[in-house]
Amino acid sequence: MIKHIVLFRFRDGVTWSDPRAQEAEKATHGHPREIPEILEWTAGRNSADRENAYDFAVVGLFEDHAALGRYMEHPDHRRGVRLWREISEWVVTDIDLARAAAQ
Repeated sequence: MIKHIVLFRFRDGVTWSDPRAQEAEKATHGHPREIPEILEWTAGRNSADRENAYDFAVVGLFEDHAALGRYMEHPDHRRGVRLWREISEWVVTDIDLARAAAQ
């Protein structure tokens, strides 16, 4: 199993009142309906009031790296990437849960 984690930080001048941010959020919440490789999905806005906090996070679970790869290439995911790229920068980590449990 692969845990896919993405943290988004808005570019200067972008806030949640921006329609582009709302569209990107809506698209991201819709991914599980469109992309069958997603086993679990949590996405949401940051609630922490800290300077180093990101604005939005996604945590997804995938069967393996092949499933994650299919998700990455899925047209619905590619649309989300385009929407987020316009308004934010992000960091990603993919954790192999079997490897993490073995350590």
